[in-house]
Amino acid sequence: MQNRFGFKDGLFFVLLILIGVLIVVGMYGNDRVFSKLQAVDDKIGELEGAMASAQQGGASTDVEGLRAELNGIREAIASRPITVNVTGMTGSGATSAPTVTPSTTPDQAPVVTKAPTSTTEEAASKDAWARPGYAIARQKPWSFSSNPEDVPGFETGGEFTEIIGAQPPRITPYLSSDVYGRRVIDQVMEPLGAYDPETLEIRGVLADAWQLDPDGLWLRVHINPAARFSDGMPVTSEDVRWTIEDFIKNERIEAERSRSTLEMIEKVDVIDKHTAEFVFNKSVFTNLDYTLGIYVLPKHFYGSLEESTINQSTGLLMGSGPFRLETINPDDQWSPGEDIKIVRNARYWGAESAPLDSMRFKVIKEATAGLVGYRNGDGDMMTPSSTQYDELRSDTDFLVENAIYKWVNMRSGYSFIGWQCGRRGATPDGKWTPFHDKRVRRAMTMALNREEMIRDIWAGVGVVSSGPNSPSSPSSNPAISPWPYDLAGARALLKEAGWEDADGDGILEYQKDDEFFAKGTPFKFEFTITNSGETSERIISYLVSQCEEVGITCEPRVVDWSFYSDMLKRRDFDSMIMAWSASAPESDPRQIWHRSSIQDQGDNFIQWDNVDASGLIDKGRTTMDREERMLVWHDFHAAVHEDQPYTFLRVSPWIRMIKRDVGNVQTYPAGLSPGEFFRLPSSN
Repeated sequence: MQNRFGFKDGLFFVLLILIGVLIVVGMYGNDRVFSKLQAVDDKIGELEGAMASAQQGGASTDVEGLRAELNGIREAIASRPITVNVTGMTGSGATSAPTVTPSTTPDQAPVVTKAPTSTTEEAASKDAWARPGYAIARQKPWSFSSNPEDVPGFETGGEFTEIIGAQPPRITPYLSSDVYGRRVIDQVMEPLGAYDPETLEIRGVLADAWQLDPDGLWLRVHINPAARFSDGMPVTSEDVRWTIEDFIKNERIEAERSRSTLEMIEKVDVIDKHTAEFVFNKSVFTNLDYTLGIYVLPKHFYGSLEESTINQSTGLLMGSGPFRLETINPDDQWSPGEDIKIVRNARYWGAESAPLDSMRFKVIKEATAGLVGYRNGDGDMMTPSSTQYDELRSDTDFLVENAIYKWVNMRSGYSFIGWQCGRRGATPDGKWTPFHDKRVRRAMTMALNREEMIRDIWAGVGVVSSGPNSPSSPSSNPAISPWPYDLAGARALLKEAGWEDADGDGILEYQKDDEFFAKGTPFKFEFTITNSGETSERIISYLVSQCEEVGITCEPRVVDWSFYSDMLKRRDFDSMIMAWSASAPESDPRQIWHRSSIQDQGDNFIQWDNVDASGLIDKGRTTMDREERMLVWHDFHAAVHEDQPYTFLRVSPWIRMIKRDVGNVQTYPAGLSPGEFFRLPSSN
């Protein structure tokens, strides 16, 4: 009979060797325990990677079973419960190795006492990663802001479904650019640090400590050695370096938005396995927050893929967060049209695991259909239209099983109509739109009664916006009021810009003959909007009628949300409507407004090229004193107000409808934390 020594046998053989190493470690003293345990843990990570490769290659082995055993050893290492008795010596994974003093009474067990250790030496060893002489910002482990286990009726398990009103075109990190894809990515990926949901202070997530140069020119970050990606591989400083230098800053990868926000990072140095140092080319007020906010990608996964594969991907999503994609396969990815399902990461390394088994994101584009689906049990949470909110907030029957939450938070944003200020298509032979002239843009704002729009389109929910910040933000200039509704003033500005009805047909024609338009060109433009049902219809109806009032032809173009991203990158529109929401308590305007963000498919897709405003952005970003910086932002607000590249429509609160059998819903200043939700026991 032939004996076969297979892959599984080999792994078990290595496991036996590892256990032997643990015994040897127990026999040695205190000095080498930690390093040996760390080496064993690293070896386990390598074995898991080998198993994953073997499984992809078709190896016949019980990979999940082996992986479970490896994780068991890892947990033993983490908690260090191993005790080895060798000739009167007790060795453990504790930092201080015990010594054994025989008792004077032979019948008694040996008394174990700890040898004295130097606190100074321990601290020096612990902080060997740090730059000497600089303060260390130590971080407590990230934990629930509101512990679901403290809520009556707490249970684990079940699925939570959110109904979203638009189709994310992709959920690949750094390539996804919409708010819906971000909701998924937030649960799967983890950054080095994030804003505390309650205090909005930056706290460590993957990072357990950091040092920031007092002059703001470097940041050294230490990664928690326990951090693991969802496939069990450790999170390392090389993953951090690779994420920035080889992925985000790789111009062959379509990560334009993130490149524009991280241009201050000159390089990333790997100090040791768990320490990375960021070197900045300038001191900017966002250096700490934006750098810590970087989602760390697993190099071993994304680095194995071709750049073209990444660019064409729709669902390549792997991280270290509390949830993971149910399956991740480059050859069989999630694609638009399917529900997005993420499941609890059974290997999550953090202090607390999510109570829910899974989360699902279901797309229902039309608001009325979304509400029908929600009421029929197709979802547990949805964002209602303003009209739906107005109708249901006093419906006692509806409120028996549903709760409605309305609050202003860090992510409360503003909606706007964007006017194409440059050539359409961003090509040398692209056509100019009438909105290249700031007088025309201001006239368009003055032709719209935004108070009436909020009342009739959004059921009175929200306030008129005057600029790129919430009125409650210190960045907002309190001296600026929104441009008034003034049709006569709008007509006067249009005439000054060369647009006048010379032939009496009710349509404005261009009365000049220059590089922009031939004389007699009628004022006609295309307005792009997504199909969101009744709200879209009301916006279109109002805009068309108001344009007619001043002699302008508005031609609506209704498209799917998934089309928007490509349209904005190509600058292929005359005007469009959208909304921005903040991701930080104080936003950096460079991403949206700086003239450099016109290039490389950045977020200045309206191609607003204002040298003075860009200079204010540069000045504000390098002004480290907060009060002085706010004054610079006030001047920037004034520049935007004067030029009106956007017509700012409204600032709105968050509104969410959530089933009452979802427990631990907290309305934080940072938004919602679905990872803290749980399903209450059925009332049936």
